[in-house]
Amino acid sequence: MTLILGLESSCDETAAALVTSEREILAHALAGQEEAHRPFGGVVPEIAARAHVEVMTPLVAAALGEAGVTLGEVDAIAATAGPGLIGGVMVGLMTGKALAMAADKPLVAVNHLEGHALSPRLTAPALEFPYLLLLVSGGHCQLLLVEGVGDYRRRATTIDDAAGECFDKTAKALGLGFPGGPAVEAAARAGDPEAVPLPRPLVGSGEPHFSFSGLKAAVLRAHESGDYAVADIAASCQQAIVDCLVDRTRIALEKVNDINALVVAGGVASNAAIRTALEALGDNHSLPFIAPPPWLCTDNAAMIAWAGAERFAAGLTDDLATPARARWPLDAEADKVRGAGVKA
Repeated sequence: MTLILGLESSCDETAAALVTSEREILAHALAGQEEAHRPFGGVVPEIAARAHVEVMTPLVAAALGEAGVTLGEVDAIAATAGPGLIGGVMVGLMTGKALAMAADKPLVAVNHLEGHALSPRLTAPALEFPYLLLLVSGGHCQLLLVEGVGDYRRRATTIDDAAGECFDKTAKALGLGFPGGPAVEAAARAGDPEAVPLPRPLVGSGEPHFSFSGLKAAVLRAHESGDYAVADIAASCQQAIVDCLVDRTRIALEKVNDINALVVAGGVASNAAIRTALEALGDNHSLPFIAPPPWLCTDNAAMIAWAGAERFAAGLTDDLATPARARWPLDAEADKVRGAGVKA
């Protein structure tokens, strides 16, 4: 059994966790920044980076104390090395490098997206490669064929905004607060998902790519018209996102063979309506549907520690000169999608 210390700081969550190769989460310490960013309706990179600096070291100490272990008992240190807000990524990665050097431990530089991609295997031991993953978050919306640790084939991506971006901007436009995804989901419970006629971009097209910028703009126009209740706009927006995700994933499922499961991960994967719809899609294709518990969908250090454990077991460690990266695709060989912007 190996013990991995994981560090996460790619956006506005600072976290440290200790996870074993036997899938035991011995400790998880997390500090959020919601109050600091709420007045701005979104994450301010400079504020986020400064907050990471202030709390990362105490969180590491708290995680070690909760687990009842010393740094010397850790087998390797895994830290998010990207993609993300570069200031925050640098804080976590530099902390990981310092701890690795001080304790003479191997460093595992983890791609944050790989953390999400492998997180379902932390709580679902029976999940085996390959599986089709819908990775859906504030900054990313992709369909990936996960064939093994470090082995990913991108099947689709967003050509503009991610689903999480649409949730966040909808919440800001409707005055629902921050973070946007949970706020829209809560408001939608009191609304009619068919009340507002909203577009489903790319639904029915042959390639399973995503687009949410048009939906985001349509939501804003509906709100500015004054013709619809806030709850109805929230419910209709959420339903449109669900419809897009399900349709695009269905197209991808029809293009892959011999997979073991349909999997969803990423912050938006904590949305109950999305999980329910994807579970039904999996049933329609006779595939198990796997989703991590909601807390493991949002940014956390347990998934980074687990990805570190999987990479460490495969002999994949990194040099202390490994750089922090603002952008870091899981499938670097994937073709650029026609019409896609830099986010894709």
